[in-house]
Formats: sequence, C-alpha cells, structure tokens
Amino acid sequence: MSSSKQRQGRVITRFGAELLVEISPEERLRCTARRKFDQVACGDYVTIELAEHGNARLIEIAPRKNALTRPDYSHRLKTIAANIDQLLIMVSWRPEPFWELLDRYLVTAWLLDTSAVIIMNKDDLASQYASEEAVQTLQEYTQINYPVIKTIASNTADDAPGLTHLQQLIDGKTNVLVGQSGVGKSSLANLLLPDKDILVGEVSQSGEGRHTTTTTTLYSLPTGGSLIDSPGVRDFVLPDVSAQQLREGYQEFAKFGSYCKFNNCTHAHEPGCKVRMAVEAGELPARRYQRYLKLLSDIR
Repeated sequence: MSSSKQRQGRVITRFGAELLVEISPEERLRCTARRKFDQVACGDYVTIELAEHGNARLIEIAPRKNALTRPDYSHRLKTIAANIDQLLIMVSWRPEPFWELLDRYLVTAWLLDTSAVIIMNKDDLASQYASEEAVQTLQEYTQINYPVIKTIASNTADDAPGLTHLQQLIDGKTNVLVGQSGVGKSSLANLLLPDKDILVGEVSQSGEGRHTTTTTTLYSLPTGGSLIDSPGVRDFVLPDVSAQQLREGYQEFAKFGSYCKFNNCTHAHEPGCKVRMAVEAGELPARRYQRYLKLLSDIR
C-alpha cells in the first residue's frame, strides 16, 4: 500500500541528479534521484516521495516498455528516452541526408518494437540541393512501406505542408523526434507545440547543423500523446546487434528471405539467396541493400 506522501508520474526532463516529474497536466514536481537510479531518463514512469522541505525523492522506476540508448563519451550506454511508441526520424535537403544514419534509426525502431515515420524537412530546398539520386533514394523508403512526410517547418502551423498528416500519425502516442543536427527538429517541434518556446538554431554555411536542444524533454501534445525532443545526434550507432537482428531490422527483406536456401542466410554472399536475387531484379532498393552490407560488415 503506497504512502500518502507518494505520487506516480512521468519524467519530463532530467538535469544531472534532478528530475522534473509530471504528476498530472496541472502538477509538476522537482525530484532528486540517488546514484542507484542513475539510468532514470525522460519518459520513465516513476514513483516519488514528497518531502516537507526541498525536492521530492525518487523511490522507484516502473519497468520500461523499451529504451532508446546511445554510447556516452566513456562508451557506456546512456538512455536517451524510455517507453516510446514511435520514432520520428527527420532528414532534410540541407544538411544533406545521411541515409545510413536513417537506416540505423529504422533498425532501432524495429529493435524497440515501435513504428517509424520519416520526415523530409526543408522540402522547398529540393530543387536547389537534392540530386536526382537523392530524390530516388527517398522514394525507395515509400516503396518499402515507410511513411514519408514532406514538410517545411519554417512555415506557420496553418500553412506548413504535411503537418496535418503528421499530427494524425503522432496523436495518442509517445513520439521521439530524432535526426542530424540542423535538419529542423526544434522548428518542427515549435509547430506541433505552439504554446512552447523551443530554441531554434541555424545551419552554418557548410550545411552542418548546430545543436539547439540541450536536454531531452517530453512535451504533451495539444491533441493527446507526447513529443520527446532529443538533442541532435551526429553519429548515432546501433547498440550491439547480431547479424540476425540486423537483417530482421531491414523489414523489406522478410518476404524474400524466407525462401533463401539457408535458414541463417545473411543475404551477403550465400548461394540461393532470394534477397540478392530480388535486389538484382529491381524488386528491392539496391542502394539500401548496399548500406545493409556496410552495416553488416561493421557489426562483424
């Protein structure tokens, strides 16, 4: 039986050992986490205990549905966000798309058992910066059944293209917004959360983005659900995955891979590989397959 001083809530953001916990839409409390709760993260459901003076105290973290992680500077895994329903993976025409990073996020979405949405921002720059090959590469994700939404996040909410469709996809879910620095994540978050003031940066002359969000923060969406805005990730790497997990993360392989000659086919060199045959026949995107081979080589 819980104490009258205990409350359940969700971690909105973390600053070192201090947390901001949302108890209800009208109540947020500062809380201190002891060392044993070092891995508490944005999105965690927690139990806290109120104090007569000062911050409340974290006493329990509920079991997680999943957790998005990345290595810190000491190469230890650090949790970015927990209990995620959907990854919103943002790319843009400037800085130019880093397709391998996008693929890593898509594999991660599969590992987390979440859905994924690809957002191509700054679509008004396509005519100036998008090569024909890049346009075709983006279209390939649609062909393998990933939703691709084109936006211009610098527009107002009333005339931003793709925004209505995106809102339909994110309503009622815990969404994490990820992608390279400078692609416009904070600008998009400002459109989705008009009553919040999220810092927006600029893209340098080289096309390299600057980090604007400095802490991962969970915001409640006006129509239900939530949006977790995470700092830009230049070099997001996959956690330790097996060759089997990687190929399963390329979900378009499944309908061909089940007919491969070998049950443990890596789709790299084995005879009788139906995935390679599908690539050669143009039934699977060749560029994405080549990126798969590179990731497979990296994990080996």
